[in-house]
Amino acid sequence: MVFSSLLFLFFFLPLVLIIYYISPKNIRLAILFIASLIFYAWGEPVYIILIIFSTLVDYCIGFLIYKFSNSKFKKIFLLIVSVTINLSLLGFFKYSNFLINIINYIFKTNFNMLDISLPIGISFYTFQTLSYTIDIFRNKFKPQKNIIAFGAYVSLFPQLIAGPIVTYESVENDINNKNRENILKFNEGVCRFIEGLSKKIILANNLGYLFETLKSSDLTTMSTMTSWLCILSYFFQIYFDFSGYSDMAIGLGKMFGFNFNENFNYPYISRSISEFWRRWHISLGSWFKNYLYIPLGGNKVKFKYLNLLIVWIFTGLWHGANLNFLLWGLYFFIIIMIEKLFLIKYLNKYNILSRIYTLFLILIGWCIFVFEDINYLILFLKKMFSVNLFIDNYFLYYFKNFLLYILIACLFSTPIMKNLKLKLPQFISNTFLILIFIISISFIVNSSFNPFLYFRF
Repeated sequence: MVFSSLLFLFFFLPLVLIIYYISPKNIRLAILFIASLIFYAWGEPVYIILIIFSTLVDYCIGFLIYKFSNSKFKKIFLLIVSVTINLSLLGFFKYSNFLINIINYIFKTNFNMLDISLPIGISFYTFQTLSYTIDIFRNKFKPQKNIIAFGAYVSLFPQLIAGPIVTYESVENDINNKNRENILKFNEGVCRFIEGLSKKIILANNLGYLFETLKSSDLTTMSTMTSWLCILSYFFQIYFDFSGYSDMAIGLGKMFGFNFNENFNYPYISRSISEFWRRWHISLGSWFKNYLYIPLGGNKVKFKYLNLLIVWIFTGLWHGANLNFLLWGLYFFIIIMIEKLFLIKYLNKYNILSRIYTLFLILIGWCIFVFEDINYLILFLKKMFSVNLFIDNYFLYYFKNFLLYILIACLFSTPIMKNLKLKLPQFISNTFLILIFIISISFIVNSSFNPFLYFRF
């Protein structure tokens, strides 16, 4: 079940909201926990056992770490147990076949691939439960006594499938506050959800359809401009798909009284790659900074670039078990290292050039990210810079038909519309939201193309 489906919009969500708000406040977290498990089981009923297991393990280990807070050895041992169990589960389901492929390639063996599917959202809820036990180890807060409340935190359906990654510390007050809901927050949630839905349905889906169409064409006969239009469509698709999902998750959280941190801050207006990664998937960047980079020593040690390399290797592999994701992580590590060494001071001097530089490198980065076949990636990059066939009718046809979506995407990739909204009367803003909601529903009804890119991560 996805947020942009008619089943979710007109059956699951209204039903859960009604039951939630007519129930006594002391059982609302239980209602939310049950609803979240149903939501998760709708797509993968078998793997509901996995998320319950993770919940129970880290609930118990969190208590034990706190109980033995005076014993450094026991605390460290329990933390190691938590990290080992969580990463072992993630590693088995996500990286087993990747490792088998490497072994077969290096040792010329022929081991069969495991017939397992990746549990939806495992990369997200694994990092959430890990942050919980690590933060208790760091004495940031006391463990949650109510296992239902903790289960609701782990499985919270608004952000369970594709984030943002929510640390327990950021929602502790909301979980423990029985009066967390109010009409103002609910109204903000509805508005934010509609904004995210429209970004996903109107922009991400249509530009994603353009990308899939162009990608499926014959690469050998593709013109240079067609290749640029192809990756540009993915450039906008992944942003509006993921940021749209994050908007919907934040909006849903507010409907149930939770305040999730922002996950995107207009990353495509950045003036450097370093700035881009402070604006893109903020919850993931913050997680790696707080739970990997700083514990390794951060900027305070002699080998800070080694620490940065480790972070980017894990960032790449977190997105997928394939060589292209590892290359993608190394690609951004090299660029950020160069920026930190000397380039950033020049980028800060030239506004327009720094933005062009950043957008160009992001586009190349998305090529590495989306094309898992390395041979295809190399051919595609060559095509982007080829002069043999610069433009053709194929490009002109699709550019003309999708130009409006591209222009709207460019506009909404900047804060222009957000700033304009603040100046408009509330009536006009509400009317616009109703209009784009109706348009979004019409697109859902009339189209079968409705993927969520980050479900596979």
